[in-house]
Amino acid sequence: MSRTVKKTALTIGLLIMLMAVPALGATVNKSIKIEANSEAGGASSVNGSISVGENAVVTGNVKTVNGTIRVDEGASIEAASTVNGGVRLSDKVKSESLNTVNGSIKVGENASVDGEIQAVNGRITVASGSTVANDVSNVNGQIELAGTEVGGNLETVNGDITLEEGSVVKGDLIVEKNSGWGWGRSKKRKPRIIIGPGSRIEGRIILKREVELFISDTAEVGGVEGKMTMDDAVRFSGDRP
Repeated sequence: MSRTVKKTALTIGLLIMLMAVPALGATVNKSIKIEANSEAGGASSVNGSISVGENAVVTGNVKTVNGTIRVDEGASIEAASTVNGGVRLSDKVKSESLNTVNGSIKVGENASVDGEIQAVNGRITVASGSTVANDVSNVNGQIELAGTEVGGNLETVNGDITLEEGSVVKGDLIVEKNSGWGWGRSKKRKPRIIIGPGSRIEGRIILKREVELFISDTAEVGGVEGKMTMDDAVRFSGDRP
């Protein structure tokens, strides 16, 4: 079993536990709002969204089962997790890990994530000036980094990956073999991997399945291995292939 799939299975298990055991003090069918410039010890719901106001400080986790988590500019939280819903971080937000099973994750500009970002079925986007200390990974869905630094690996199974605006991945970029994850066309289509101008992968591009690989003439990568080599990459000039 691949590393990405192991992590994904663990994430699903941990998040599904939210449905069986609501946290102490959690609401069940109501949304939660933490006011701007306030302090809170955490927040959890089952069938409700959670919003954190500007410059609020949340010293605990923020979690829900069926709902979206939104964190406004300048706020800080611990881990944010949901099963069926997205996670939205505005500019200059500080957080720990971000996780969802069915939903997208969007991180604004100049934000910092001290752990990992992981989705199962969902798009991940991280904007300019933001940093992620550990891995960024999903199974199905696009991953788009713009002027972002990732301290760990960048991993997917069926998703497209785009690095632009001089993004940096300090670990490896890994496309795992499809072992039953995904539906319909996602099992057959080749993921599209674009390493844009000025971007850098300090590790290797490890391809356990064939992809469409495009590398800018001004990008730097530590090598391509697995099902393809550097000779299989399409080099391009300009912003996009």
